[in-house]
Amino acid sequence: MRIDILTLFPSMFEGFISESIIKRAINSGKVEINIVDFRKYTTDPHNRVDDYGFGGGAGMVLMPQPIFDAVEDLKDENTKVILMTPQGKTYNQKVAYSLTKESHLIIICGHYEGFDERIRTLADMEISIGDFVLTGGEIPSMAITDSIVRLLDGVIEEESHLKDSFNDDLLDYPVYTRPVDFRGMKVPEVLLSGHHENIRKWRLEEQIKRTKERRPDLLEKRG
Repeated sequence: MRIDILTLFPSMFEGFISESIIKRAINSGKVEINIVDFRKYTTDPHNRVDDYGFGGGAGMVLMPQPIFDAVEDLKDENTKVILMTPQGKTYNQKVAYSLTKESHLIIICGHYEGFDERIRTLADMEISIGDFVLTGGEIPSMAITDSIVRLLDGVIEEESHLKDSFNDDLLDYPVYTRPVDFRGMKVPEVLLSGHHENIRKWRLEEQIKRTKERRPDLLEKRG
């Protein structure tokens, strides 16, 4: 998979692509991640990519020209273009799984007050990571890139993500490690029993219990 992220702040991604699972996925050839400064595509003699919005209002608006030129330069017939915006579809694990099927993603990070409305015509999807507003799309783009890359074949053990929260509309079960007794808080006996079927049943019961307490809306989806 190839992921091109269009941003005005490429240095924000330095740690993101050089640490942990993302770095290993890049080094092993599971994914190619390119951080593209779309300011390089501007034709403005002063290197500008934004201007005041028509009709007045606060803040600066991203111009369409640099982003159009960047997307048109990078895309091919198999590209899916994603626009990060608070007005987009709320992101979830099912969307993450669906995006792993794509061979090439272009993710556009908005910034400033917003972007020229015509930029929306480039997008195949508009995605939001929640009902709140950030200063730009950089952090959301990292979040969805991380969520996609970890699901790619061979990046992590398949069992790890099959048991993740939100699979089957359930939150994940509690996990424990050594010591067995820490400050009076003990590991449940069933996890020490070695009885795999009892452990499986306990984990499912805990998933349902935790989801009922914390995210009952997910249980409603299960019917």
